[in-house]
Amino acid sequence: MHDTTREWHLAERPQGEPDTDCFELRETDVPEPNPGELLVRVTYLSVDPYMRGRMSAGESYAEPWAVGDVLKGGVVGEVIDSASEAYSEGDLVTGEGRWGEYSLLDADEVAPVDPSVADQPAYLGTLGMPGRTAYFGLLEVGEPKPGDTVVVSGAAGAVGSVVGQIAKLNGCHVVGFAGSDEKVDWLTDDLGFDAAINYKSTDDYSAALAEAAPEGVDVYFDNVGGPITDAVFPQLNLDARVAVCGQIAHYNDETMPTGPRKLPQIIAPRAKVQGLLVGDFVTRFREASQQLGQWVAAGELQHRETIVDGLENAPDAFLGLFAGDNIGKQVVRVDES
Repeated sequence: MHDTTREWHLAERPQGEPDTDCFELRETDVPEPNPGELLVRVTYLSVDPYMRGRMSAGESYAEPWAVGDVLKGGVVGEVIDSASEAYSEGDLVTGEGRWGEYSLLDADEVAPVDPSVADQPAYLGTLGMPGRTAYFGLLEVGEPKPGDTVVVSGAAGAVGSVVGQIAKLNGCHVVGFAGSDEKVDWLTDDLGFDAAINYKSTDDYSAALAEAAPEGVDVYFDNVGGPITDAVFPQLNLDARVAVCGQIAHYNDETMPTGPRKLPQIIAPRAKVQGLLVGDFVTRFREASQQLGQWVAAGELQHRETIVDGLENAPDAFLGLFAGDNIGKQVVRVDES
């Protein structure tokens, strides 16, 4: 074990779209675990769109970081020093840690990683927070019924790709919006989506959606916002449900565009629009993890990760989220030795 660890800190708040000047790599001493804590050598760390809100001083659903703070997110790693009876050295765990080579984790707030079910990166995606977000967001907020048409924006991302597959497992007709032909092919050929729309090469979202979902939209799982959501609202069916999970199209806007007012379009269908925070379901995380794990082990739920190598490249991996570089979950491989 090294005596020092490298970790990323917030150097300055972004104005609009973040850049590498917002990040600073610092070296510090490796800490020792207090009672109930685990010292973990990080093998993979997660970068997620919600972190953009934590970089700003304004209100967000996640507490903002202060300038100078170490950045945090989901990690997978090996326990190298345990001050808890629950875990031993050599165990693989996942939890909320630091963007660094080593991290202290509370033993009560980690989950074990079983490599026989899936490789480590999957525990930051389909078997981690994004998977649980998809599970509860679709099933509890979207309330899909067999035969429903489910539309997903950001469908080739970490959350959207799981949403669509769970919808198929529930007997739904599934349509996804994604940003490349490769992503569209992955959704339809590998994940079983009934149709997918490349929003970057489609001029008329409304017409494309009407063709892909001729019966209208019963459930809309929104990760993106913007013009895609504008196109979906007029095609909502009676008693449609809209789960608002993310709005990545607007995360870097310095002023929020008002655009055309869409709320009148939910009056006639009496649509329900509900925001979604996965933390509201924390008491049921075990249920979700068990079910997701069973689906993955049975081959009924596919997962894919885009892996960026090297802790030094973590900011680039994060910035790549806003360019749509990732297919599935974007993760950083810190150390697999």
